[in-house]
Amino acid sequence: MLVLALVTLLLHGALMGLFYAFSMSVMPGLNAIDPAHAGAAMRSINRKILNPWLFIVFMGSPLAALVTGIVTGSVWFYAAAVANGVGSFLVTVAINVPMNNTLDAGTMPYQKYAPRWTRWNTIRTVACAVSLVLTGIGLTAL
Repeated sequence: MLVLALVTLLLHGALMGLFYAFSMSVMPGLNAIDPAHAGAAMRSINRKILNPWLFIVFMGSPLAALVTGIVTGSVWFYAAAVANGVGSFLVTVAINVPMNNTLDAGTMPYQKYAPRWTRWNTIRTVACAVSLVLTGIGLTAL
């Protein structure tokens, strides 16, 4: 039970860190260079980030929180699963990924893409921070 809760905490922290790094360094760094180069770099990032490690963290975070909630009966883990599922998973699937696809297809210029994508990514970051705190509270309550 404790190991499952710790894995849940680790997954939420890793996902929050990933989103935080994008909003605080990757996007500002890309915004500081020529938009054509920034768009090409972001397209490359969007392709390379699709790997098993991302999927473990991205899909594992809400799933681990849900399973931990079921195993422990702790409402904190259920709340973390909801915060992560809505604020990270749903936002990613409904907003960030479609924007990545439009950037990749060349139907949205980088200058229009970057501010909107970063705004939604920051929302994902905040949702993951909330889910991380909820997971931490759930862990301390075990």
